[in-house]
Amino acid sequence: MLVENTKSQFEARLLCPKKQGDSEPWAFVVLPREVSTKLPRRGRTSVDGTLNGHAFQVLLEPDGRKSHWLRIGQPLMETSGTTFGDVVRFEISPVAREPEPEVPMDLREALQAAPEAREIWEATTTLARVDWIHWITTAKQVKTRAKRINDACDMLASGKKRVCCFDPSGFYSKAIRAPEAAD
Repeated sequence: MLVENTKSQFEARLLCPKKQGDSEPWAFVVLPREVSTKLPRRGRTSVDGTLNGHAFQVLLEPDGRKSHWLRIGQPLMETSGTTFGDVVRFEISPVAREPEPEVPMDLREALQAAPEAREIWEATTTLARVDWIHWITTAKQVKTRAKRINDACDMLASGKKRVCCFDPSGFYSKAIRAPEAAD
């Protein structure tokens, strides 16, 4: 059940990321700090929302500055009739129940090959799994990602249900941040 006064409304300009990647175009906004503080955690967290009245559900990413950023995909931009640079109206609130995260294929395969780790993985909470996945996917190099998957399986097999020594907000490590906006 949601706590009272967790719904937030704000306006923000749709920013174009400097690095779009190879996928379809997308925009982003950084949430105002007062909106982010109403959310249940500083790390990844899911919200239900509207953009100019068009509904969406998304996993917010931490921006490394004790707030969050929100990726707006091309389909939502088209549906809402918005484009880069537009000032749009948002309404967001935390989801009633965090959805199960999508497990990356390389982690899924490693867990399948390690029954003891898989057993503990399945016994953890959804938010713990979100943090494990976040720790693994924030690795900047393939070698680091492979090591983190191996370490995760070892830690899980030893009974550890939460990843240690990982700041899911990015505030203390400065490894996590919002995209840089194009000029």
